[in-house]
Amino acid sequence: MQTGFYSSAAGMVAQFNRLDTISNNLANVNTTGFKQDNLVIGDFMRLYKEARDELPIENQTKDGAQFINRTMARAPQVVDSFTDHSVGNMQKTGNSLDFALSKEGLFFAVQTPEGVRLTRDGSFTMDDEGKLRTKQGYEVLSEDYKSGGSVTFSTKDSVIVADKNGKLFTNLPNSANLTENSKLFIAHPDNLALLKKEGNNLFKYDGIEESESVEESGALLQGFEEKSNVNAVRMMTQMIETNRLVGMYQKAMTTQMDDMNNEAIQKIAKRT
Repeated sequence: MQTGFYSSAAGMVAQFNRLDTISNNLANVNTTGFKQDNLVIGDFMRLYKEARDELPIENQTKDGAQFINRTMARAPQVVDSFTDHSVGNMQKTGNSLDFALSKEGLFFAVQTPEGVRLTRDGSFTMDDEGKLRTKQGYEVLSEDYKSGGSVTFSTKDSVIVADKNGKLFTNLPNSANLTENSKLFIAHPDNLALLKKEGNNLFKYDGIEESESVEESGALLQGFEEKSNVNAVRMMTQMIETNRLVGMYQKAMTTQMDDMNNEAIQKIAKRT
């Protein structure tokens, strides 16, 4: 068996997956609040060392482990993926309905048809009923949404001010004095690794409906939006590197199938 060919093919597949991830990151370089994804590429030896005590063989025998270790090729493959939740650059917009969170691990909560979801995109708008919504039309949740509360403004609210903890204030009618309106639900998941991307810049987190809002986050910035944390130059460098690796694996496959096979055929022909 030409293990070199299969190892090269597996390595090429891994690099194709890496290209998909890099392309998606670059496509969202200007998406507000987007968090880049990354892949971890390893080989069978790494996986074997991590899982050798739980091998799927009868009685966990030593002979069985040795057999698997001998027969499996050490082919590169994607062994893990993760999202980089580091904070992106803050850009001032001056829009009173634009909000950004300056600390890592904090999210706004929104109501979608599939349930409560989390997002870092704080570029909100106001619908005809005065409710605060995302650009996709999802309602932005308030701290007391479980008891029927919502983030709603009146047509007479010409001034909207937010403090660093997410409390919203509006002006009294025909006055410059402010009164408390509501408070944004700011979530802080216990384990960011459990967040699942669902598209539209949304994250699913099991159990978020039972979570409580952070009382004093000290992270809300009004009139700002958080840019993507994708470094375009770094992503382009990784794309060039990945394309070169694909070319190298392709050359290795060609060498295995063509050059080595031709050489073997010629040697056998001479002996016969």
